[in-house]
Parts: sequence; C-alpha cells; structure tokens
Amino acid sequence: MRRTGFVWHERCMWHDTGSGTSELPSGGWLEPHVHAENPDTKRRLKNLLEATGFVDRLVPLAPREATVEEVRRVHDASYVERICELSAGRGGDAGSESPFGAGSYEIALLAAGGTITAVEGVLDGAVDNAYALVRPPGHHALPDLGMGFCIFGNVAVAVRHAQTTRGIGRVAVVDWDVHHGNGTQAVFWDDPSVLAVSLHQDGLYPADSGGLDEVGGAGARGTTLNVPLPAGSGRGAYLAAIDRVVVPALGRFQPELIVVACGFDAGALDPLGRMMLSASAFGELTARLVDAAAGLCGGRLVLSHEGGYSAGHVPFCGLAAIEALSGESAGIDDPFAYLGDVLGQELQPHQEAAVAAATANVDLVPA
Repeated sequence: MRRTGFVWHERCMWHDTGSGTSELPSGGWLEPHVHAENPDTKRRLKNLLEATGFVDRLVPLAPREATVEEVRRVHDASYVERICELSAGRGGDAGSESPFGAGSYEIALLAAGGTITAVEGVLDGAVDNAYALVRPPGHHALPDLGMGFCIFGNVAVAVRHAQTTRGIGRVAVVDWDVHHGNGTQAVFWDDPSVLAVSLHQDGLYPADSGGLDEVGGAGARGTTLNVPLPAGSGRGAYLAAIDRVVVPALGRFQPELIVVACGFDAGALDPLGRMMLSASAFGELTARLVDAAAGLCGGRLVLSHEGGYSAGHVPFCGLAAIEALSGESAGIDDPFAYLGDVLGQELQPHQEAAVAAATANVDLVPA
C-alpha cells in the first residue's frame, strides 16, 4: 500500500465553457449543445471514488490558488492580465478554442495551484505519490496564448514551482493525453533541466506539431521527445512506447521528480480521439511509471488530470490510474472491460514502425 494524495475542489467544476457542439462554439448550423470540455467526466470520476469508498483510502490534499508570481514563471505578464480582465467581465476566449466565463481566472489559478499542491505533498513526504483532479486542463497553453480548452499550463507551473522553491533540478514530464502536449513542449523547449515526453495520436491536435523531428531547442537537444502513434493504437502500442521510449529516456535523464499530464482521451470511447485504450491499460501505464519513479526518484510521481471526454468511460480510466498509484483495488468490476478484448489491441506492424522510429531519439536524451 502506498499513500496516494488526492487533490479535488468543487470550484474547479464551475469553470464555464458555455454551450458548444463537441469542441466547436455554437452558431450557424451548429445547434447549441454541451461543450466537450464540461464538468461531467471529472465530477463523475470523483463520484465513482466516493461511491466505491475508495476516496477514503486516499490522502486528501486541499488545493490553493496559484499566485500571479507562480503563473508568471510560465506565462507572459500581459497574457495573465488579459485573462484576469476578461474573467472580471463576462469571460471570453483565452486565445484559440479555450472559452471561459466570468470567474474562470481564479478557477484556472486553482487548477494550477492544485497541481502545485500535489507536487508539494510528494516533495514534503506527506504522500508517496498524488493525483490532482483539476480543471481547466493545461498542456496546450502557450506562454502567451491559451489553446485547446487550456488557460494556464498546470503541469508547467508546478514544475517551475518545484525547481524555483524546492531545489529540484531535473524534472520529467510524461504526457499521454491523446493530443500533443504542445504547450508544455513550448515552455521547456530551450530548457535542458526538463525532459518533456509526449505520446499522442499522430497529427490530431495541433495538427502541425508533435513530430519526431521536434527534439528541443538550442542547448536542450534531446530533452523533448515525441511519440506520434497511428490512429487506432491500443494497449500493445502504448505499452511498447512506454517500455521502449519513455522508461529508457527516464533512465538516461535521471529526474528527481516525474509529473504526468494525464489525459484519458486515448480511451476507446472518447469522442475527440481515435485510440483504443481500456481503463486497465491506463492502469498499466501508470504502474509502469510507479515502478520507474521508485527506481529513479524515490517514487516521487504526480499525475495531473488533462483531457478525456467520455462521461461514461473516463471515471473507470481514472479509477484504474489511481488504483495503480496506491497499489490497492477498489474491488469493483469495470463494465467497459470488454474494450480490452477489442480486435487490434496487440501491437500492429505499422504501430511497431512508429515506436521504433521514436526509439531512435532516446539516445539524444542527455545522460
């Protein structure tokens, strides 16, 4: 049994993305409906934890809002001020496909601060590892622009906090959201102290980023790694990517802390991705990193919630990940377990080729 911290605040669920049609704003021929990035998946994950009683086995960590100074370690001052001003009115868009309503500035600060809280809990030894169930997500947020439902880079802000205030040197960020973690990559592009690894559906979003040739900027070559996987990839492809790219890269880099941008939109039922993962596969991915963290950095591992838009499936994906963090089982059956038997879960030849191509960049990671 491990002590797993759990960050949650109902206020994060009050982030208002307005009406929409899937990920698009309503209007024209798009009849108003619920925006894809809404509270349902996150709140239902919390509800499942409570209904099963599993939440009582976790260590509650009360989040706080990140300070402006903490956010400005990642984001331009003018951008932070613009979000604050829009939020004080009727809201707006953080830049590109990131709508928000009145009051979302403070909620976005809470999401970033919640991830900081999870990192602090692990670094203080209050918990062995932690899960931050926060909203809005953050891995697409650029220093001067919000993108893809993200306002502030929650993981990036927490990493900078660990480095600036806690004396942490090397940090690894592993991102398995189905969309490329372009914001995190941009923040750390020229920084050799942070290894940023993204596993994502090739060419999905943003369509022009996340290629194998993106390996870091001047003085930081090899500290950005991308694993663009073909649509339709399942358990076999993802575990191959973890075992042959991510874990060896972590071994070379020797981080003092590992933070995961944990999206569940690579799940087989997600409306915004075309991957094939089951809940148990997310548990296996998490278990691999639990083992890696134990051998590299004293088990210091934090997962911060990102995407995932299937209200039915995401709670079971999240539960599997949190079970793997804690080393305990909730003792319930996954009603979507059949997804693990869907044809094509084994590593396919074209997926093997994609993983093999990505392994070539592992040797670039500075040892």
